[in-house]
Amino acid sequence: MADFEHLLSPYTLGRIELKNRVVMAPMTRSRAIGNVPNDLMATYYRQRSGAGLIVTEGTSPSPNGLGYPRIPGIFSAEQVAGWRKVTDAVHEAGSRIFMQIMHTGRISHPNNMPEGARVLAPSAIAAAGEMWTDQEGLKPHPVPEEMTEADIESTIEEFVQGAKNAVEAGFDGVELHGANGYLITQFLNPKANQRTDQWGGSPENRNRFAIEVAERTAAAIGADRVGIRVSPYGVFNDLAPFDGIEEQYESLAKALGELKLAYIHVVDHSAMGAPPVPDSVKTKIREAFGGTIILSGGYDGPRAEADLAAGKGELVAFARPFLANPDLIARIRSGAELNAPNMDTFYTPGAEGYTDYPTLGS
Repeated sequence: MADFEHLLSPYTLGRIELKNRVVMAPMTRSRAIGNVPNDLMATYYRQRSGAGLIVTEGTSPSPNGLGYPRIPGIFSAEQVAGWRKVTDAVHEAGSRIFMQIMHTGRISHPNNMPEGARVLAPSAIAAAGEMWTDQEGLKPHPVPEEMTEADIESTIEEFVQGAKNAVEAGFDGVELHGANGYLITQFLNPKANQRTDQWGGSPENRNRFAIEVAERTAAAIGADRVGIRVSPYGVFNDLAPFDGIEEQYESLAKALGELKLAYIHVVDHSAMGAPPVPDSVKTKIREAFGGTIILSGGYDGPRAEADLAAGKGELVAFARPFLANPDLIARIRSGAELNAPNMDTFYTPGAEGYTDYPTLGS
């Protein structure tokens, strides 16, 4: 049996104590009927409370950010009450939980949004590919509206209010979703952001939206309650690497470090076929930020332990292993075989492939 001296040791993150350095990564599961968290979701998160920190699925701060079917929001009293069931369940089980705040931007479709909501993005450039809608199946991504200054200001405030609502719902903090091609990343990447005003053009201007959201959110709920997820070299949702990417992310990490955010969560999806994220940019982000780094991307227990021991980060996030193994910590500790996830039920409503995976001894 392997020794997980680092991975299973406690860690202080901001104002909270984590019982181990294992993070359950955010994963969209599409079980929030009517965009409201429910009892089934509370069961799902409670089952996975062996993690020191849980980061929820992406949760929209406004109707405009509800790009996918059945994803939760955090902009109504009903949603706050629904999430309270989740945070109570996780805290009772001895874990800590951050909400990932995700505005989908142009990765959306009007069929998935309430009446009156708008598909917004830095520039009026449609993403390649299609979006699933429950009404009509797959539909092409629409051309988004280019955000005005007023749209940008109101959207930043939606992030801030969403963070306040998350704290009201009992969350220990929030993770700003600045990865995987959603709104914050759309501002960061010149393939989606072709503005020539203060929000685009130069790397400094493309960083501005992410920094402004982080700064105002930190001011509202405390910097030690705010993390951010980034995906340099990410190609998901029709983005691409670009010249100067490492320097831009190094500059972004420095600015976020000056804000004293709780952590940066670095996405590396090369294990799933995405372009590899070079160690060079990971090192630059780590050194420029100067705070807690969450590593993610295709980890198992031994590799996580090795990277923590080597000082590459402080916490390690696991995604699909947690999806199919609610008792992942026990399985890592004992070396037990992992359940394989059922991809057919990743995003379907109901308990199947969600809360019915077997645990050791069950």
